[in-house]
This record gives sequence, C-alpha cells and structure tokens, in this order.
Amino acid sequence: MNAGYRVSCCELFKKLNILPLHSQYILLLLVFVVKNIDEFTTNSDVHTINTRHKSDLHPPSIKLAKNQEGVYYSGIKIFSYLPQNIKKLSWNVKKFKLTLKRFLLMMGSFYTLDEYFDWTSRSVLGTFL
Repeated sequence: MNAGYRVSCCELFKKLNILPLHSQYILLLLVFVVKNIDEFTTNSDVHTINTRHKSDLHPPSIKLAKNQEGVYYSGIKIFSYLPQNIKKLSWNVKKFKLTLKRFLLMMGSFYTLDEYFDWTSRSVLGTFL
C-alpha cells in the first residue's frame, strides 16, 4: 500500500476489506450465535408480555463476572447491539455473515468491544440502514 509507518491502519484495512482482530471476533461470535440460535432463549420464552424486545435473546442470570466473558453471554450481548435489519437475517447464515461483514467494514472496523457497543452514535449508520 506504500503507506508511511505513522499512517493509521483503519483506512488501510477498509480499502483492503480486512477486519481487525476485534471485528473478526465479533463476526465469528455472531455467526456462532446464529448457527446455534436454537440453544438460546428469547425474551418471549421467559415472559408473555408483548414488548418490542420480545424476540431478542435473553441473557442468563450470571453472578460471576468471569462467566460474563464467556461465548454464550458475550454472544447474546453483542447480538443485541446489532441493527434490526441484520438480526432479521439470522434465519440465513450465509446472508447474515455477508451483511454483517459489510456492516463491520462500513463502520470503519472496531478495535475494541467498547467501540462496538458505542456504534449507535456514529453518523455513518444512516447510510447503511
């Protein structure tokens, strides 16, 4: 790419369609969740109240912080932050994965999970939805 050593990798990753490590983690974790969606509980399974989040995945009650770092709990939390139009593709793993990767690349890639959890404040989102 003939980039200088002080140039940010963010734009280079974007040009080359490469996801940084945290974005790859998000992609693979969410693909795992979608492939195993039957193993997860939805909010409508827990209560009968008709809410707008009834189809979201229900996080289990966990007391130890160490367990909250596990694949099951982290997958639910990361999945809940996805845009609704991507969540609706969970019935088709291939289409879900392609759309999610495009979303992660368009958002400029995430270098930390905190950046991912804060993506709603980015103005770029309007062009994706």
